[in-house]
Amino acid sequence: ALLHRPAGMLSRSPAGVVEWQTRSTQNALLERACGFESRSRHARPARQQPVRATGYAAGVSTSERPVPRPPKSPETDTVPTQTEQIEESGAPAPIRILVAEDEALIRLDLVEMLGEAGYDVVGQAGDGEQAVEMARELTPDLIVMDVKMPAMDGISAAELLGREGVAPVVMLTAFSDRALVERARDAGVMAYIVKPFTANDVLPAIDIARSRWQERQALESEVADLAERFETRKRLDRAKGLLQQQLKLTEAESFRWIQKAAMDRRLSMREVADAVISGMPGK
Repeated sequence: ALLHRPAGMLSRSPAGVVEWQTRSTQNALLERACGFESRSRHARPARQQPVRATGYAAGVSTSERPVPRPPKSPETDTVPTQTEQIEESGAPAPIRILVAEDEALIRLDLVEMLGEAGYDVVGQAGDGEQAVEMARELTPDLIVMDVKMPAMDGISAAELLGREGVAPVVMLTAFSDRALVERARDAGVMAYIVKPFTANDVLPAIDIARSRWQERQALESEVADLAERFETRKRLDRAKGLLQQQLKLTEAESFRWIQKAAMDRRLSMREVADAVISGMPGK
């Protein structure tokens, strides 16, 4: 009879055997309630059939094998793109900017100014709707947009793009009234430039807009992480309470079971806690 006992039970007292069987039964019932498939620790791996060597592996020496020839180089040399040249040189990629301005002369002047400053203008839009479509498609690093444009005004477009988290917006306008500035700020505009402008006005505004955008992104990420951690903690506490109440486990034993189940099944502890909550509803 001793030969049929699990390993580790030969030295246990009768009380220890009963406790071990009770724990095993509890674990099996708990895994079944949570929907986890039982995994046998002592299952033997499938025996692999030997593979018969053929070809070179059957007896051809290394010296007798043919040496592979290198592929032939193409007749025409490929010219690397600007992005490939930047990656090979290790230099930082230029900031990609989308320009949205309905007046062609001002738009071309702004594009030339940004190009001379080292920025990469990836697109030009003549109205608000086109600016939104191009921004979604091109995903630039920054958008310079006029406030007064046909189809959709710049502030509405900036509010839409800011809500979607596409890119920061620098607003161009010929008006400097306080109400317009407050409306642009509420729409999520990162910087504001009044026409007529020079490079000394545009370049610092771009730097400020990118800095504010990065701070905003970092803050939103931190708040999301805090909310996620708080929700996970609430789920774990509820799952531990169910384990303590229905299986008479201690708080430490409940936490260890959730932790081990997550590691064994490659799940997050929150997923295991959700399985416990759905599989063991409170009485």
